[in-house]
Amino acid sequence: MSTHSHDFEKDKEDLNKFGYAQELLRSMGGFSNFAISFSIISILTGAVSLYGHGLTYGGPGMMGFGWPIVALFVMFVAAAMAELASAIPTAGALYHWAAILKNKRWGWYTAWINLIGQIGIVAGIDYSVALFADPLLGQVFGYASTNTTVLIAFAVILLTHGILNHVGIRIVARLNDFSAWYHIIIVGVLVISLAFFTNGGLNGADYLFQVGETFSDKPYILAFLIGLLQAQWTFTGYDASAHTIEETINPRVRAPWGIFTSVAYSFVFGFIMLAIVTLSIKDASAATEAGNAFIYVISQALGGTFGSVILWLVTLAMWFCGCASITSFSRMLYAFARDKGMPYSSQWAQISKKYRTPAKAIWLSIILSFLLALIDYIIKTVNPDSAYTTIAFLTAVSVVGLYVAYGIPIWLKLRAQAQGKFQKKHLGPWNLGKYSNFISVVALIWIVFISVVMVIPPNEMAGYALAGMMVLLIIMDQAYYKKHFPGPQAALNTSREEILRRERELEQGSAPGASVTHKM
Repeated sequence: MSTHSHDFEKDKEDLNKFGYAQELLRSMGGFSNFAISFSIISILTGAVSLYGHGLTYGGPGMMGFGWPIVALFVMFVAAAMAELASAIPTAGALYHWAAILKNKRWGWYTAWINLIGQIGIVAGIDYSVALFADPLLGQVFGYASTNTTVLIAFAVILLTHGILNHVGIRIVARLNDFSAWYHIIIVGVLVISLAFFTNGGLNGADYLFQVGETFSDKPYILAFLIGLLQAQWTFTGYDASAHTIEETINPRVRAPWGIFTSVAYSFVFGFIMLAIVTLSIKDASAATEAGNAFIYVISQALGGTFGSVILWLVTLAMWFCGCASITSFSRMLYAFARDKGMPYSSQWAQISKKYRTPAKAIWLSIILSFLLALIDYIIKTVNPDSAYTTIAFLTAVSVVGLYVAYGIPIWLKLRAQAQGKFQKKHLGPWNLGKYSNFISVVALIWIVFISVVMVIPPNEMAGYALAGMMVLLIIMDQAYYKKHFPGPQAALNTSREEILRRERELEQGSAPGASVTHKM
């Protein structure tokens, strides 16, 4: 279906039925919707930044077996989520699904757990960019990379992403489109370079599936499970296709495909990349002891200048990933604030009339992400002998936060079906048919399993952080929720006239820099 022939009024009416005005600019096509999730998954970020983690704990077999195992089960999760996105096409996504399938309290907790994961994923992605960019910049400008210089680079990277997202969805959508192709091209360049120009040639194919070797102090089975963080964190953030659903044309079809295909393509391209990188390893033990195992492997395989060029290309792909993650996070914040789900909601729900973007939600996303990394920086400064790494901490927080949030509406849908409250008529055009329940159950089993694995030592700090956040959430429940949160279902009572009034305000425009605020 072409953009020109599509009935935009139908998309707006579908959204109006859920009680919301069409405030965000609906200009994203199917590829753009896919591209934002594909860019956030970013095999050139997750698989690369945690390459040393996976290699240290699982050895080469982590790439040959760990990646496919995780990817297979994540596809079950993605399929279950895609079905819900088609049924309930609002930017609130996970928490709207939970609230409609059960009640507003379940929606409120889902939203906050998702926000915790979103903070972790943005911080983790942009910190990964900083970990790669800072030592490369250090080589150019002649300074030594330290935790402090990495934190400064992290802040600058966040700032660039905030500015671009503020300026507009059209620019970000084009960047995401370019990012998707860029990822594929750079993976191709990396694979071809290693396949034909690796010093000394590649190892035999059997090396990729070598199990039993770990460079940690854990028994291999336990070490292998800990190493799954590499693949599991890579496959996060594909809910972005749902969070940008109000900006997507023909959303009930294109957003679900965006969720599912972003995981499927990442599975394939990621495996090809990891296989070739792993087969180019000269000394796995030395790689795990290096400051950055991926940089070490590429430098050893391709040599000085050529290796540095490849690493800069990979770093730019990471930067694109971080830009897309801010887009997703800010839409989640905007949707939640629109429903009065957080303190000072009237501020975070404002839309810039000039750019039609949730400007204040974008900058709140930047601040929260920086604070998470800053807190970790302070802890590491006070206790420099801590065994965990910053990137493992940030990524584990994001994995558990996001996947628990993914699992709640999937579980609630199964309950609602059993009670006869969610029926076939409620499904969207993209659905799993008779396989829906089976796929949902498998997805839930994997989510429970991986959430436990992600917080066992040496990642227990992530578990402590998540527990602390949950305590704060319970306090907020008592202090804020009961008095202030009407829930997304309150929007169902919004009059048709009020919805149209909001849309007219934005269509008429106003002075540059003005913003529209929801009535609170």
